[in-house]
Amino acid sequence: MKILITGATGLIGKRLVNRLKEKGHSVNILVRNKTENPNEFLWNTTENFIEDEAFTNVESIIHLSGASIGKRWTKNYKKELHYSRVETANLLFSYAKKHELKLKSFISASGINYYGTFTSNEILTEEMSIKKLDFLANLCKNWEEAALQFSEISERVVCLRTSPVLSQKGGTLELLKKVTNLNLASPLGSGDQWMNWIHLDDLVEMYVFAVENTEMEGAFNAVADEIPSNKNFMKELAKKMKKLFIPIPVPRHLIQLILGEMSTIILEGSRASNQKIKSLGFEFKHPMLSETFENLL
Repeated sequence: MKILITGATGLIGKRLVNRLKEKGHSVNILVRNKTENPNEFLWNTTENFIEDEAFTNVESIIHLSGASIGKRWTKNYKKELHYSRVETANLLFSYAKKHELKLKSFISASGINYYGTFTSNEILTEEMSIKKLDFLANLCKNWEEAALQFSEISERVVCLRTSPVLSQKGGTLELLKKVTNLNLASPLGSGDQWMNWIHLDDLVEMYVFAVENTEMEGAFNAVADEIPSNKNFMKELAKKMKKLFIPIPVPRHLIQLILGEMSTIILEGSRASNQKIKSLGFEFKHPMLSETFENLL
């Protein structure tokens, strides 16, 4: 299949492009700085420009573009978080319409914070509506609405509500490893908040599955089977790294002081279910935390 992908230079995108090629797909990549790669095409989102040749014979689009949420949320950065996800999807849609594309699928990243950022023992499923309309929930809502407009020109639209990605380099684990290496692994805040997560390899395979499985449509939680509390996550990480675990929590107000509003994604967390995608036959290679740490550390 001929696939157009955004965000291909990021942690997920790089691995996904290689995997799609391994599976025999042809991939066009949208970039901001073009190289001599004939499969790279320029896009300038501030000028609403994409090279027309990028859309030639494209059958599927994967939209991974989005600024990192792991930076302090100033007023201007909130605008960047929105623009880099929502307005880029709108730009893709306008060009896809211009070229009269008839897509087999449009697959978009989304966030597990779609339901809101809060701590609860409730198991969150894709059929549920937003529980708490905070900044991230509203961002994910707008993100998915931008994706759903592709229903007009695509046989399927898929949104993967992604949890923090664990990988050997980059992502959530890299920062937590640095803290643990200093023998400073501790619960953050109460430590009782749940920590959704997914192994990078499983997330990449989920995107491939979304491309190739015609039954896959709608929103899906991209999260592993085992969801530990923050305290148990940090304890297991310290154990696997053979470092000290300090059971004294890092005070909530200190994290809020350092990170501002962004601290909510660390201090709060509910559990999400992955049964919907498993019901379609998707199999996780890394469903449990202990094995995942052994694989990555």
